[in-house]
Amino acid sequence: MIGIIGAMDIEVENIKALLSDITTETVSGVDFVKGKFGQKDVVVAKCGVGKVFSALCTEAMILKYKPKVIINVGVAGCLTPELKIGDIVIADKVVQHDMDTSPLGDPIGMLSDINIVHIPTDKDVTALLEESVKSAGFDFRTGTIASGDQFIADKEKKDFIKSNFGAISCEMEGGSIGHVCYVNNVPFAVLRAMSDGADDGANMDFPTFCKMAAENEISVIKNFLSRI
Repeated sequence: MIGIIGAMDIEVENIKALLSDITTETVSGVDFVKGKFGQKDVVVAKCGVGKVFSALCTEAMILKYKPKVIINVGVAGCLTPELKIGDIVIADKVVQHDMDTSPLGDPIGMLSDINIVHIPTDKDVTALLEESVKSAGFDFRTGTIASGDQFIADKEKKDFIKSNFGAISCEMEGGSIGHVCYVNNVPFAVLRAMSDGADDGANMDFPTFCKMAAENEISVIKNFLSRI
């Protein structure tokens, strides 16, 4: 079973449309759409925006469907001049930029109890996503994706995330999905298409380019599902 999680309808509806033999179940308020992509079993869910919703969805997916891998898909803000709107970022690790117990002497972003800042994605799945992006013809970079319960639209905050974590993209779910997968020993990966520059114009760029970015991400996932 391959699990796919996105925060918004625009990020997952066209993935659901790729499936046959569909059944839908609601668990913890989340609709899980299970079906076939060829001979492969796939379950897709819209988790909702933010770290709590995405963590809840991920845990429910793991307990109910026991996926062999979970892929977080969607759009994101760009933190590097090497990429433009519509390009793709693949995570080799994820962080939570709004996790901060540094007044107690911890590094910014350290996740208590597991005591790490950067959570690595699955190397084999990440490599397959890279192949899928290349085949789809999109420009991409692989690197750290930073998550937090904030829509980043401020240069100062953007620079903070870049300088503290070396992140090349920011969004609101991948870090918490990775956190839940890590503690459950489930391989995971994150694929994001750039919808805005996470700067002072992000609030205008996001609604303008979100649909285009989501379509690029879905093209890559379709390619990925054909290969895995």
